[in-house]
Amino acid sequence: MATTAAHPHLHRGLKLLGTLLLTLSAITPASSVFIIAPGVISQAGSGAILSYLAGAVVGVFMAFVYAELGSAFPLTGGEYAITARTLGRLPGFVVLGLILITQLLIIAVIALGVGAYLSVVFPGLDGPLVAAVTCLLTTVVAVFDIKLNAWVTGVFLAIEMIALVVVSALGLFRPQRSPVELITHPVVAGDGGALVPASLGLIGAATAVAIFSYNGYGSAVYFGEEVHDAPKSIAKTVLWALGVTVAAELVPVTAVLMGAPSLPGLFGAENMMQYFVTARAGSAVNTVISLAVALAILNAVLAIILITSRMLFSTGRDRAWPAPVSRLLSSIHTRYGSPWVATVLTGVVSAACCFIDERFLLVVTGTSIVAVYAALCLGAIAGRRNGSTGHAAYRMPWFPLAPVLALAALAYVIYLNALDPVIGRPSLYVTAGIAVVSAAYYLGVLRRRGGWDLAEP
Repeated sequence: MATTAAHPHLHRGLKLLGTLLLTLSAITPASSVFIIAPGVISQAGSGAILSYLAGAVVGVFMAFVYAELGSAFPLTGGEYAITARTLGRLPGFVVLGLILITQLLIIAVIALGVGAYLSVVFPGLDGPLVAAVTCLLTTVVAVFDIKLNAWVTGVFLAIEMIALVVVSALGLFRPQRSPVELITHPVVAGDGGALVPASLGLIGAATAVAIFSYNGYGSAVYFGEEVHDAPKSIAKTVLWALGVTVAAELVPVTAVLMGAPSLPGLFGAENMMQYFVTARAGSAVNTVISLAVALAILNAVLAIILITSRMLFSTGRDRAWPAPVSRLLSSIHTRYGSPWVATVLTGVVSAACCFIDERFLLVVTGTSIVAVYAALCLGAIAGRRNGSTGHAAYRMPWFPLAPVLALAALAYVIYLNALDPVIGRPSLYVTAGIAVVSAAYYLGVLRRRGGWDLAEP
């Protein structure tokens, strides 16, 4: 059923389009618009347009970083494999600890959204149970050939894109206010629901959320060992994925703010997107859109399980764990060419995490990606200095502008999180704790064992 070897490798069955479909499915623009965008609008009001524009600029910087590093190291280990080769093994293993825990838990966080949108048709659903079943069902699909998974996610992605087009059309074709008005005179709900000017501070704080609304374009690198002409294809996929994502999120958000019958009504709604769609097109269309969003979330769960299982497979191939565990994790299905043990383990652990308190999940996963982003920016700078990325097929323009400005934006995000005593600050503490534990494991186990293999497939 499975094969293992000293340096097992995955089957190259993807081309640029298939990799792009998988990457966009992991980003899941519809989920970002319906789940994350309301949080941005709550903070910045109609200034959310400016927040998303600023977030897109930061996204461009990070996309340049990902494209160069991914073209130099198109490895299924993703960020940890890149960091270990540019900054060194200790920073690489710290990134591994951060990204591994984040990826396993974030699947559960996303899956918990399925029940919320299915409840429009099926009220009274048990959210955690629906999320766990979603994880297990998508795991079964994820075991199959990567090419099949690319087409499955592509079909689901098309459905969620249609939903975003419908939402955009509802606002753009029946505007209540102009985009110029929204940008030049942004407003937010004040005391008693009255509209007041949105300050630059509020817009800046919301930008931190908008940045992560676009997050996921860098996940293309996880499919690097399964795509033809990987160095060039991965760089192109990262840049295309960011471009499509910005359009797919910025346009609907702008349309909702332009077309909402009442901005106070929108800002005060319990579910902003459902308020907008129902007000503009009725409850029947809202039901259809809600089902499309549920499907988009399911698609995202499938894509992120594919990504996480490949990272877990890479840790086994790199002998990060005791020998029997590493051998199991690096097993490849003889028929489908997939890392089947790592895939099954990813799905089962994520399903179990669906029953953990959601606030705890958010605290654990909230800021670790900031540390990973920062490591990649430093890796891009170090790679140019020490020559480790000298063979990259793609070289970012205006170096080192992109990683330096991205680091500045990330520092601002950390500052904002430190001011938040509910989620942000505890999340920073957890991120630091995971980093310390990961470093201790590397120094106390891997280095004493004689090193940490970084296998080249």
